[in-house]
Amino acid sequence: MDSDRGARTALIVGAGVAGLTAATALAREGWRGEIAEVGPPDATSGWGLCLTVPSLRALDELGLADACLAEGYGMSTITHVDVRGEPAGTVRLPRLLGARRPAMAGIARPVLHRVLYAEAERRGVVVRHGVTAAAVDQERELVRVRLSDGAVRRVALLVGADGIRSSTRRLLRLASSRAFHGQMVWRALVPRPRWATGIHQFAGATGTAGLVPVSDRQAYVFLTENGVGLGALPDAEFASRLRNLLGPFPGRVAEILPLISAPEAVVRRPVVTHFLEGAWNRGAAVVIGDAAHAPAPQMASGAALAVEDGLVLARELGRHDSVGAGLRAFVHRRRRRCRTLVETSVTIVALEQARRHHEAYPLVDSCHRLMAEPV
Repeated sequence: MDSDRGARTALIVGAGVAGLTAATALAREGWRGEIAEVGPPDATSGWGLCLTVPSLRALDELGLADACLAEGYGMSTITHVDVRGEPAGTVRLPRLLGARRPAMAGIARPVLHRVLYAEAERRGVVVRHGVTAAAVDQERELVRVRLSDGAVRRVALLVGADGIRSSTRRLLRLASSRAFHGQMVWRALVPRPRWATGIHQFAGATGTAGLVPVSDRQAYVFLTENGVGLGALPDAEFASRLRNLLGPFPGRVAEILPLISAPEAVVRRPVVTHFLEGAWNRGAAVVIGDAAHAPAPQMASGAALAVEDGLVLARELGRHDSVGAGLRAFVHRRRRRCRTLVETSVTIVALEQARRHHEAYPLVDSCHRLMAEPV
């Protein structure tokens, strides 16, 4: 791969949602792409996510929405349940892909990864596992990247899509700070109850829980635990601990408890956010996705921002004569939208911790509608 010979070449660091969609979007615009992924193949972590309204819109532009809907579970409603177990309202989200297709979809993370990976490879993107960027230098219009295995790439574009702890961001000397919000998010893969045909969100006395279908047969239950530190727990205790935390919730949450049994089907993650206030790029190198902006999971929109980033990045590079101008336009278009999402998610965390669920729910709904506006 050598852009000295005239080809538009890109190296993407990270084969997650942001990296794979960016690689596909760039390939559609004529870029020759390579992904460096430090992890092994099929190393996707977590159980499921929600492809919200803007996620499906962006995936549809890449020709992937129908594949995700076929593999996942289409939905158009969010049902809120109050602390007494009584319905507190149902939100019907806009169907941006037309009346015959749902507004959003739940999908298992490994399944989404497989869909995105297959499309990137079909577009000619080469994915190399077990390597990452070790050093980055600007060489006139090019970026010289030394990989962790000693190989060197000179490319017209470097994209850091390697997550909230991005090593690419550090190599580019882009200042960032992460904030832990005193919450842990639990997720467990369970059989889908027949009544779960949309997202259900339950307000509790000490936290918030919910259920998201990811296929006809499966769903994931989530819970935010307040007032906790960053300490680890033994994996063997995960299932019993999650059942205990869900125990005080009224209503249909009780039907979910027996479905949580295997400790290996439960994950626990800290709620950490960050937003890159300064530059997102240096020369012809840029960071996207969680490397630039990581919201709290309450808005279920981290994947939406990641997919949008890849799509908008390719668009802006196609509209401008130079990579530098395209990157500046990309950051200008994305900064406000991503900041709003991150800041709103942090506000929702605080409202949950204050048990002001009745204020959090309308904020979630209004932010979903804001995200449904054109990118």
